[in-house]
Amino acid sequence: MGTSLHPPQLITGSRTLYLVWLPADPAAVDKLVPEGLTPAEDRSCYINQYVVDGPDQTSTAGSGETFGAYSLTYLGANLAELDTEDGVPGRWWTHYYNSSEVMSRYAAAHGVPVSEPGRTTLDLDGDTLVVTTHIGGRPVIRTTARVTIGTPQRATGQLRYITRRDDEFVSGRYPYVADVAEHFEVLSFEFLDENHPTYQLRPADPLNVTFGFYSPSMTFCYPGGEGPLGTEHGS
Repeated sequence: MGTSLHPPQLITGSRTLYLVWLPADPAAVDKLVPEGLTPAEDRSCYINQYVVDGPDQTSTAGSGETFGAYSLTYLGANLAELDTEDGVPGRWWTHYYNSSEVMSRYAAAHGVPVSEPGRTTLDLDGDTLVVTTHIGGRPVIRTTARVTIGTPQRATGQLRYITRRDDEFVSGRYPYVADVAEHFEVLSFEFLDENHPTYQLRPADPLNVTFGFYSPSMTFCYPGGEGPLGTEHGS
């Protein structure tokens, strides 16, 4: 079941943690990337854990259907040969856990692999940031980092996510503007439930985070897909 909401949809001021890491089981990444796409050579994975604190931070606030205040964790695999012009790799979604039922339906209608609902909590106490993804009422992924907001650095650009709809790959561009914390250091990144599907993407030991940031305020756009992969609008 879809929604009456039309792309694009804008989200502002989200509190966001984003990581890229090398997995413990590269072969598992290969199995999660479908035929027709190629995983990155290093089999790197990504996660976005974020919280939107108020319903007025989304462009759906005045709609009959609204995303509302929500939290979201999604993760997946980096891809080869689909970089943006700025060298950011294209990415394939493998897991998506949203606390908003409306937003989950919106994402699913555009090919995002939505499964069960999830709740993400993000707590910054002094310089210690703890971000936990809860699925089925239990903690499944937890990131702990040392963060100093300081003088945030402005970061801008586009992320590129590939989805599949009606057996066709769709390329979506997701523009963002973020204020990034001045200091960010990952202390631990834990996949807590070895029986949960996300455990396939658990990090290698020792942990190797190749990219990451914390933003106390990130604005981005859900385009819902610009066009079929390989076409003018899906390039």
